[in-house]
Amino acid sequence: DEIAATMSEDCVFSVETHGVMLQGHAEISTMFARLWAKHAAVEHKDFSYVAAPNSGRIATQFTVANTELDGSLTYKSNCNFFRIHDRKFTHVAVYMAGPNTLDTA
Repeated sequence: DEIAATMSEDCVFSVETHGVMLQGHAEISTMFARLWAKHAAVEHKDFSYVAAPNSGRIATQFTVANTELDGSLTYKSNCNFFRIHDRKFTHVAVYMAGPNTLDTA
């Protein structure tokens, strides 16, 4: 609910590197629930940001450490691009190096 509150009702969430396109709170919430159910922990850290407030855009680069259910770790590097309107995310485009953990399966 906290994540959904940051997004417009018709927000588009895409994983550009893996051909995933989700739209709206229900599809995006299901994706996050699936992500958390398939991992013991998910950590995003070491963020760098570039903001363009006049055009309502933010770009960020960060590292990801996923703790798998068996305790092993999977590391990735991501770049995400956000569009904002009326203080809500309207589009999140994810570019993910490594295995897709935001799949629709």
